[in-house]
Amino acid sequence: MHGGALTSAAVRSFATTMIRSTATIITVNKPGPSPLFFLISKHPFSTAAPLITHEPNINPPPPDLSGQLHYLLSKPNWQKNPSLKNLIPILSPTHLANFYSQYPNLNPQTALNFFNYLSRYPSFKPSAESYSSLLRILIPNKFFGVAEKTRILMIKACESPEDARFVLGVLRDMNNDDNDCDNGLFFKFKLSVRCYNTLLMMLARFLMIDDMKCVYFEMLDDKISPNIYTFNTMINAYCKLGNVGEAELYLNKILQAGLDPDTHTYTSFILGHCRKKDIDSAFRVFKGMVKKGCRRNEVSYNNLIHGLCEVGKLDKAMELFKKMGEDYCFPNVRTYTVLIDALCGSDRIIEALKLFDEMKEKGCDPNVHTYTVLIDGMCKDSKLDEARRLMDLMSEKRLVPNVVTYNALIDGYCKKEMVEAAFEILEVMESNNCSPNARTYNELISGFCKAKKVHKAMALLNNMLERNLSPTVVTYNLLVHGQCKEGHVDSAFRLLRLMEESNVAPDEWTYGPLVDALCIKGRVEEAHTLLDSLKDKGLKANEVIYTALIDGYCREVKVDIAFNLFERMRREDCFPSSCTYNVLIGGLCKEGKMHEASELLERMLERGVKPDVVTCSILIEQLLKDYAFDHAYAMLDKMIALGYKPDICTYTSFLLAYCNQGQLKEAEDLMVKMNKEGIRPDFMTYTALIDGYGRLGLIDRAFDTLKCMVDAGCEPSHYTYSVLVKHLLHKKHIKENVNALGLDLKSEIPSINIADVWKVMAYDTALKLFEKMTEYGYAPNLNTYNALTTGLCREGRIQEAWRLVDHMKSYGMSPSEEMYNSLINCCCKLKMHEEALQLLDNMVKHGLLPHLESYKVLVCALYDQGNNDTGKAVFCRLLECGYNHDEVAWKLLIDGLLRRELVDNCSELVDIMKRNNCQLNPQTHSMLIEGLFKRTEGT
Repeated sequence: MHGGALTSAAVRSFATTMIRSTATIITVNKPGPSPLFFLISKHPFSTAAPLITHEPNINPPPPDLSGQLHYLLSKPNWQKNPSLKNLIPILSPTHLANFYSQYPNLNPQTALNFFNYLSRYPSFKPSAESYSSLLRILIPNKFFGVAEKTRILMIKACESPEDARFVLGVLRDMNNDDNDCDNGLFFKFKLSVRCYNTLLMMLARFLMIDDMKCVYFEMLDDKISPNIYTFNTMINAYCKLGNVGEAELYLNKILQAGLDPDTHTYTSFILGHCRKKDIDSAFRVFKGMVKKGCRRNEVSYNNLIHGLCEVGKLDKAMELFKKMGEDYCFPNVRTYTVLIDALCGSDRIIEALKLFDEMKEKGCDPNVHTYTVLIDGMCKDSKLDEARRLMDLMSEKRLVPNVVTYNALIDGYCKKEMVEAAFEILEVMESNNCSPNARTYNELISGFCKAKKVHKAMALLNNMLERNLSPTVVTYNLLVHGQCKEGHVDSAFRLLRLMEESNVAPDEWTYGPLVDALCIKGRVEEAHTLLDSLKDKGLKANEVIYTALIDGYCREVKVDIAFNLFERMRREDCFPSSCTYNVLIGGLCKEGKMHEASELLERMLERGVKPDVVTCSILIEQLLKDYAFDHAYAMLDKMIALGYKPDICTYTSFLLAYCNQGQLKEAEDLMVKMNKEGIRPDFMTYTALIDGYGRLGLIDRAFDTLKCMVDAGCEPSHYTYSVLVKHLLHKKHIKENVNALGLDLKSEIPSINIADVWKVMAYDTALKLFEKMTEYGYAPNLNTYNALTTGLCREGRIQEAWRLVDHMKSYGMSPSEEMYNSLINCCCKLKMHEEALQLLDNMVKHGLLPHLESYKVLVCALYDQGNNDTGKAVFCRLLECGYNHDEVAWKLLIDGLLRRELVDNCSELVDIMKRNNCQLNPQTHSMLIEGLFKRTEGT
């Protein structure tokens, strides 16, 4: 039913309802019973059962946890009490801290024994807060010896800057001369030099440099003389930050105190200089150590080797590595890992593997970090199988991969669009109790967006929030880019509103894809307005945004406006890159302004921007379109003179021109040349050659090239199959038009336009394609059927598409996700709703997730036909599939039903979402309210 029936009151009602271990055991030098420990009971504590079943219930235990503990600890032999054992599994360090705080007068020996008793359980890891609460019992009772050990352990227990600040406050409290009492209890225990040094080391761990400086001066105020450990800790902390100047002040203090700098001192300075990328100074310190009689150790070497690797001097790092033995130093796992990481980063993967083998041969066992950098290197080199084997090897060596290890492999699979394999790694990761982090999800989201499956990427946003992982600006930028890549510009803008709601500020990288997507849609003026709005948002448009808009105007053949933007870009100190110039040169070429394009190339050089291989390829491509081979080759020579090696695009332009001219010999020679130069042809190169053979009627040579293409690991594209079908159809038409006298009239048979291939292809032509493919040793695969079925569905030829699906199934193959979506959309277009529903059910049954666009088309078609109950049922099934609820609301309700003025139906489906606890972001909710009100008022 169409809009109009929904009242303002109903909308208001809708608006109100939808707003949506281990620890060190502390010992005291006093005699006492040694507690006997038992296994923790596996039975959970139940408040319904009495705590102490073997005693009369004369004085029942208090109901609160602290009261229960106090009651149990007051009993003799409390360690053996089964009721206490039942409490252990639910006791946390916070519970213990609260207990000690509520009972500050607890017997100190009992408090200490109970603390040690709990610490023996692997599940109980004392926190800084729990140590602090124990100290507030020990110090008033003058247990100073054990209190010293406890506060050292308290410092070491810090796991975050927040813990560090808490401990700093506790220590200052007990060190304060003016604070003799704490709730009536004496809490004064001056800090020792050991305590100060441990505190400084802990603060250094969290790079809390200002706090370290304050603590150092407090130490001096306490009349405690810093020792070499104190100074070295200060020096190391500053050097970690690359602040060598400040570190040198503490070196002077060492000398003023009459102390001698040691290996640790100089090694820290090597680190500091390396952090500043000042390798020469680091080498001076390294060489000076021997002159000063200070032995260099493995850490000295490791810091310098790492520094050399960081500035790209890998060969020098390898030389230093080989000289370690001269100082009786031996490479350790850190040494090898740094070098393996650098070799992988420099695409020297074979050398990295050799070093990895050498490491093991010399008895140095690789650790998790070593395996991780090698796995990451393998993934970046596209050696995913080897990377997976390395992870399996880790398990054999009883090494547990960490989140970084898993992320490296997940990222490798996602970059190759092997997202299903990436999900298998995620499952392995979770089965090994390793929790994914925000980066894990970002990599998976990136993989889905790259594979044009943004609906699955959006579903992962739900998973992140369920795991209490906050999406970052990177997460949202990936999703914005994914929506734009699939042409869903409105949904991309809605994501901006979600970012604002989540207090995530968009950056210039958020807006780049939006400007580009608007330009691709021909909405160039909107893109221009968006660029102009960035200043008000406190953002400066970057080179990517300007280039996207300049490209948009060039596509609209408005090169003058593009050049105005180019000048504005330079005025605003946003320096054009070679990519910006390439877009303008391409725009001029499209308008046939080759002279102006050449002049811009000269200006580009004058302004210090080096043309790249793309610049030259654009000019070459334009020259070749005019078949100006001599000029094209002159440009190629100029390109090589500039130091650029022609790439696949350059060669494909030449090959395409040769094929268009029927110069197949030259095209074949070019393929041989590419092979010699190590340039791997891509699907466009092979397809151009296939088309060239087809135009000359050399069908067999075309299929021979297809086989070469597949053997080279290059998957034929939809376009490749279109070209093959086009030439098969042409050959068939020629055969049919041979006259009765046997005269060949092929010169009079017009070739078929590539855009019309799927309109005219008959089923028998598809079978002929399969026959020829099989004849040349390449059996049709899922991708083949997918290309043909998608093409037929686009033209509404569902019967032919069905026949191909049946043929495919007879060979044991099942339809892909893309194929199902094409069939569903085609059925809806032809109003074959029953068939579309059946396809949808089959798809979900096979574990495939339909595109939301398919659901939108089907649900809207059902409502348009008045089949409301079925539309509602389909929508309910959709909600069980794990889609992102905001995206469901955007695409089905706002872009689907509301745009068709189906206001009542939309309101009903929103109500269904609410009843199914489908939480909507407040911004999405506002969009729905706005849409409902607008259409209600319009009626």
